[in-house]
Amino acid sequence: MKLKATICIITILLFSFCRKAPKNPDSCDFSGDSNDYFTIIGNADSPNRAFNVFCKKVNVFGVMVYATSKVSDAELLHCANILAQYLDNDEDGYIDNQLVLDKMLENNSCMVLFAKEKSSKKRRFYNSEGDFYEQSVGQDLYGEETHPGWNKTNPFDATLEEVLHLISSTGYSKAYPDIFGEQKGSAIANAMDLARGGQFTSIPNQYPAGAWYTYNDKTCEYDCQVTEYFYWALTSLLGAQDYNGRLDEIANEWIANTSALIQFMDPDIYSLLMDTLYHLPVILPDGKYRR
Repeated sequence: MKLKATICIITILLFSFCRKAPKNPDSCDFSGDSNDYFTIIGNADSPNRAFNVFCKKVNVFGVMVYATSKVSDAELLHCANILAQYLDNDEDGYIDNQLVLDKMLENNSCMVLFAKEKSSKKRRFYNSEGDFYEQSVGQDLYGEETHPGWNKTNPFDATLEEVLHLISSTGYSKAYPDIFGEQKGSAIANAMDLARGGQFTSIPNQYPAGAWYTYNDKTCEYDCQVTEYFYWALTSLLGAQDYNGRLDEIANEWIANTSALIQFMDPDIYSLLMDTLYHLPVILPDGKYRR
């Protein structure tokens, strides 16, 4: 969670076409670091892909989590574990919703980790021919906003947000376009329009009185607004937004920060996210998959 005037919006990166010769990945000193389930491996085995700026990675059910050399091993493994817990929420070793994972794999979904936000702005993603290799969809996350061991204290662990953005945008929205699609008329978009007090294709100067979802970053278009709404609603149901001082931080965008408030204020999204047909997470990840 980036605690700025506007909370983080999803950043979907289509790795860029470029004809400049690529650089080799920075070297990493990780020596196969691992926790109980995941192991960090080098990224030197993919020199022809558009990921050569990243020197290490973790494979999570086929979804890669890439990191630069300045991202700590603890931060990389934490992201991998959060991703695994969202996808296998009961931690029985089986994906809760295989269709969602299949759609993520079809989109070549991945997490891309940089140490700091400014470092990602200087990067370009090439293959060895200096050309576009394959289209991939990546969600960025920064080490400076990643907090392994987070336990409802400030600062918020942005891993919970950014990983969920990837899953909802490239998984659920594609698996169930009429329900979770990030376009006008889907079930979640209709619920969002009620939460915002109207169907706004652009950010209004002022939201109607009574709106409880008031995201105000003017760069966030309608599909992005749906992604953020999914995040706020689901993590509030899971208890991530309910701790001392949190509502004061987020009230400019979201005020239904507990499960009880969502059930009372936003019954449409409550019913949607509680529907067991979609096998959504019911337990907030803690970064300790199968431990």
